[in-house]
Formats: sequence, C-alpha cells, structure tokens
Amino acid sequence: MALGGEAGARLARRVGVQTSGDTLIRQLPHRAVGATATPRMLGIDDWAWRKGQRYGTILCDLERHKVIDLLPDRSTDTVKAWLATHAGIEIVSRDRASAYAEAARDCIPEAVQVADRWHLLKNLNEALHQIVQSKHALLSQAARAVHARDHAQVPIQPHPPKAPTRLEQTSQGNRNRRLALYKSLMKLVRQGMSQGEISRTLGIDRRTVRRWAGAGRFPERARVRRRSSLDFFADYLRRRYVEDGCHNAAQLWRELCEQGFRGSSSLVRHWIPRLSGVTRRRVVVRRPATTSKISGTPRQTVWFMLQQPAEAHSYLAELFQRCPEIEACAVAAREFSRMIRERDVDAWPTWLNLARNTALRNFASSLCRDEAAVIAALQLPWSNGQVEGQVHRLKLIKRQMYGRAKFDLLRLRVVHTA
Repeated sequence: MALGGEAGARLARRVGVQTSGDTLIRQLPHRAVGATATPRMLGIDDWAWRKGQRYGTILCDLERHKVIDLLPDRSTDTVKAWLATHAGIEIVSRDRASAYAEAARDCIPEAVQVADRWHLLKNLNEALHQIVQSKHALLSQAARAVHARDHAQVPIQPHPPKAPTRLEQTSQGNRNRRLALYKSLMKLVRQGMSQGEISRTLGIDRRTVRRWAGAGRFPERARVRRRSSLDFFADYLRRRYVEDGCHNAAQLWRELCEQGFRGSSSLVRHWIPRLSGVTRRRVVVRRPATTSKISGTPRQTVWFMLQQPAEAHSYLAELFQRCPEIEACAVAAREFSRMIRERDVDAWPTWLNLARNTALRNFASSLCRDEAAVIAALQLPWSNGQVEGQVHRLKLIKRQMYGRAKFDLLRLRVVHTA
C-alpha cells in the first residue's frame, strides 16, 4: 500500500509473490480500512489537483502529526458534511480562506479557530506589494538618485559628431516626406477644401486627414525606448570609453559588477556601439561574484521595508523622503511582523490604531473581520506548518502514480500509510 504500482510489484517478487503493478493498484481500493478518528486539534488546508483549476481539501490531526482524511474539493458544503460527522473538535487551524472559516463556524461553533501565522505574514507581504507597486515611478526615482549620489562622476565632453547610419538616413527621409505631405495638407485646409477633397487630392485616408488637421502641429512618430539596466551606469561607461579610452567590453563589465551591476557581459557588448559605432565582437568571460544592486523593484522594496538591511538604508531614506505614505506603511508592517513572530497579543489594539492611519487600512479591516482567529494565533502554539508538509507529501505520492491518482486510490495511500 505504501509503495504501490511497480515498486510494490518488485517488493512482492522478493517475497515470492508474482504479480504486476497494475494488479496491485486494482487490489488496493478493495482493502477494508477502518474509520478515521476524530481529532481534538484539526489542521485544514487545500491542495491542488491541477493548480489554478481544481483543488481538494486535506485534514490533519495536529497532535498525532497524521493525515486523517482527504476531500475531493474545497467547497463549504463538503467541509460542513465532514465536520458534521466528527464531533469533539476543539481547535481548527486554517488559512484565511472564507470557506473553511464558514464551515467551522456553522458546524462546530464551540471550536476555537486559529489563523495560520505564515499566511498572515504572506497576506501582509501581498498588501505591501500592492501599495508599493502603485508608486513604481517613485521607486525608480529613488533608486536613480541613490545610485547617482553613490557613484557621482565628473562631467564628460560631448561626443564628436558622426555620420548618420543608413537606418538613420532612411528614417530622416521618411520624416521629410511626411512633413512635406503635412504642409500640403494644411495649405489645402487653409484654402477651405473639405476633408474628402483633401483625401482624394493627396491620396491619403480621410482619418489621417482628420487627425493631422486637428493635431495643431506636425505629428511626430513616437519612439519609445525600453529601459535598460545599464541606464544607471551610462555616465560611467561614457567616461571610461571616451575619456579613459577603455574599449574592452569584458573589462568594463567587470568594473560594473564591482559597482553592483548584475547583468551579463553581452548587455555591455551590445550597449557599447551606442558610444562609437564599433563592430560587435564576441567575448566570453566568466562572471565573478557580484554584490547586490538596488534596482528599485516593488518586490525588492517590500523586502527592504521589512528586513531593513544595511545596504538599503540610503535607498529607504530617499524613498521615505519622497513618499511619507510608504514610510508609514513600513513602520506598521514591521510592527505587525514583530507582533506575529513574538506572539505579542497585547500589541494587537495598538497596531490596529496604527494601521488604520496608513495605506494598510484595508488589510487591517480584513483582519478585523477574522479578529478572533488572529488573536488565537497570537495566543496559541498551533499553526498549519505541519499541514503544509503533509500537502508536500501528498504531491509526491500523486506524482509517483503518473497520472493514475484517482481520488479513492490517492486517499487510500495518503491517509492509511501516514
């Protein structure tokens, strides 16, 4: 039962039973199994049949560290039906899913519900990420300001003029033709000609006539250049290339790595032609160990706000100066993280008052709707840590069965071999 399939057949042959893996799998569901015992401390969580599409429910005895049952879905009605046949549950540890909370509240109202502490911290991280992401422009500005201050360079001489490339000549020629066409169009507009007549005279679409006539000036074609991770180091590269005469892409890349650049050497090689128009040359180098660079992404900023590493102090100070709202969120988030990790239940009312005056007010309101479970998480030692471990074990068994893990067989192997 524990091995199943081909592994079970190999074991059977060692003890003198000639059978196949398919035969063993067909026989397992017919085995008589005893009824599952009702736990005092219940841990409940979902698991994925297929991530994002179909989920089941796993129930664990937190005292015995054992899976006691699997349910084929995670609906409230299914969980209610199971709880109705298992009286005597005193504590229910769960994440903040409303289906499990509602089922426990309706079927076993006397049981204490405990919100999982890891999920509380995860919810905090998600709320912070959403707030910080809405200030993405400020994050980039703060990162640029810190980098410019830390790597200030002397002014450099302007680039000498160079002959335009064939692509630039073609682009300029196209612009000149569009400009001449625009001037002819505006001349006909001033003469009082209708848009239809202008369209037929110049041989262009009427919508183009309408758009150009209402633009008020020559409509230049917008060109948007993608942001590059080398933009932070542009001044340094120009100084080294133009003033110092260093044209070795590998050497420039190693110098940038010492300053915190985390990109590949190929980015530097492809960026250098902007400076001189030199022919690109393949250079293969080994990337040395690099220090972390402040990129100003929302994910990195949230980590800095919660952990406050020494290398991020200047970045956070710059960001907080530009946006006091983020600073207030950071203070409230760090206090919440401390309160959860230290299980400081006395700090709960103070933190609520603090969070309600910040952008975390919606997160605080959602916690208030589940306040009893949150307070229980601060008071009691129970959590869903071991349940997550059992979900991992379930997934391993499911994958060992190579797509043949129907619910009855999967439940048999997971529950009765724990």
